[in-house]
Amino acid sequence: METADTLLDERALSKLKWRCRRGLLENDLLIERFFLGHEATLTVRQAKGLSDLMDLSDNDLLDLLLKRKAAGQLPDEAAKASASTSEAREVLKLLQPAAPAPCSVPVTH
Repeated sequence: METADTLLDERALSKLKWRCRRGLLENDLLIERFFLGHEATLTVRQAKGLSDLMDLSDNDLLDLLLKRKAAGQLPDEAAKASASTSEAREVLKLLQPAAPAPCSVPVTH
């Protein structure tokens, strides 16, 4: 019996990767980085969240990934459809690029 914490099998992972192909290169790069770091430990729950995020338009997805907008700022249909599920929010945190480290070199003029 499959539970939400069960690891994704190879066939399901392959289907998910195909589903995650996007029209914007920026989205593809962030999703590829996600798979490189997490595919071996991806659970059924996380796969559902990622699949929910793939229901978003490319531009809405990129806005979420780059933290330009929160799920509540998306058009109503997008916010209701995908980005508001707990699974999607969990995966979104893993997908978002880490903030750059602050510069430790003082700037002089």
